Parts: sequence; structure tokens; C-alpha cells
Amino acid sequence: MIVPWEQVPAESLRNLVEEFVTRDGTDYGEQEVSLETRVGQVMQQLRRAEVVIWFDDVTETITLMTARDARDAQRLAEQSAGHDE
Repeated sequence: MIVPWEQVPAESLRNLVEEFVTRDGTDYGEQEVSLETRVGQVMQQLRRAEVVIWFDDVTETITLMTARDARDAQRLAEQSAGHDE
């Protein structure tokens, strides 16, 4: 389920974005990019709806993903729910 970023308290949103940009495997190439810059970039992507906050109600976890990946995940969840009935 997509969670509107505007509904997340500012401190929680900042923590989520920081956790996302500092994950292992997050590569910014040869040039070192500051944490503030990376957070700012992701915040811009959230504002432009290129990235969304995703809550997985099965695992009860929250993460950031591209809007396209979220739409695909939403579609799969809806299909799965339809088969459970």
C-alpha cells in the first residue's frame, strides 16, 4: 500500500529517507555524495511522485520504491487478494 509522504511526520520521514540512502548496496558512483545531498534528492523524488513510500501489510515493513515498482506491487497484492476469496 502506498503511504502519502505528506502524511508521515517530518522526523519519521527524514529517518526513513536517511535509512534508505545509507543502506548497503546504495551506490552513488565514484564521487562521494553527502548525506544531505542524497536525502534532498530523494525528497525531491518523493515530491515529484517518482519515489513513493510503500507499506507491506504482510511483513509490516515500510520502504521507499519507485512509483512504477509500487504500482506493480499493488497490482500483485490485489491479484493475490482476489485469489484468496
